[in-house]
Amino acid sequence: MKLVGMLDSPYVRRVAISLQFLGVRFEHQSLSVFSTFDEFALINPVVKAPSLVCDDGQVLIDSTLIIDYAELLSAQKLRRKTLMPSLLAERQRALRVIGLALVACEKSVQIFYEHKLRPAQKLHQPWVSRVTYQLIAACDALESELETHPLAVSHHAINQAGLSTAVAWQFMQQMMPEVVDANQYPLLSALSGLAEELDQFKAAPHGTATFRNA
Repeated sequence: MKLVGMLDSPYVRRVAISLQFLGVRFEHQSLSVFSTFDEFALINPVVKAPSLVCDDGQVLIDSTLIIDYAELLSAQKLRRKTLMPSLLAERQRALRVIGLALVACEKSVQIFYEHKLRPAQKLHQPWVSRVTYQLIAACDALESELETHPLAVSHHAINQAGLSTAVAWQFMQQMMPEVVDANQYPLLSALSGLAEELDQFKAAPHGTATFRNA
């Protein structure tokens, strides 16, 4: 299989790290939806990152849907562990945290695009303020979740909630540290620090590098 997209995207990175933990081997093609649009379009005409080219050539899109596919593939063919809790109460909590992490990713990307892609004279400050409010609210909620229900961060214990939260936080701190003050979120910072030391995170570092398959 081939994962297409750049690791400076939290969604692409989320998939790359998840696939490793699930034991699903893949190649990585680091293509940009901007600078290599035409090349990307030859693989997936909708030019959506991440895109996963399956073994039969079918292309899947959206990080959550790709991970869902990888979970079943891992369970049926590889008999590897899942990244999702099996108990209802734990699954509910994990889904809440994942949802918050994905909101943080979404709002961070929107703010980044607004400042980096839109001409300054066309920047709509009320929209930026609204999205920033949503981003901070997501971070506040994540910090509160970690205070009441700490997430395990180790090779054997990390689940999708911890993984997605760590990826979201790293993206925010790499792309907009002035928007989300790390000093206000010590638990998120600590979780991210531990996660970034794991081999699966190191193999898919945030940025323009290509995934280093062990």
